[in-house]
Amino acid sequence: GGVYQVPTEVTPKRQTSLSIRWVINAARDRKGMPMAQKLALELLDASTEQGGAVKKKQDVLKMAQANKAFAHLAK
Repeated sequence: GGVYQVPTEVTPKRQTSLSIRWVINAARDRKGMPMAQKLALELLDASTEQGGAVKKKQDVLKMAQANKAFAHLAK
């Protein structure tokens, strides 16, 4: 058998947790400045639909769309 990535709904609490994690990780990936400044820049980018956290969100959404055919396998 194969391993399928089945897209499922994410609870609001997990949505918040993931978004904070993605913003912090995207800020950490920026180089050459203090963390407070990196975090501020990432939040500003996120507010204009740019930056690493928004790219991560779009990638996850794209993957869910691509795997929509496996949604019937969800429990």
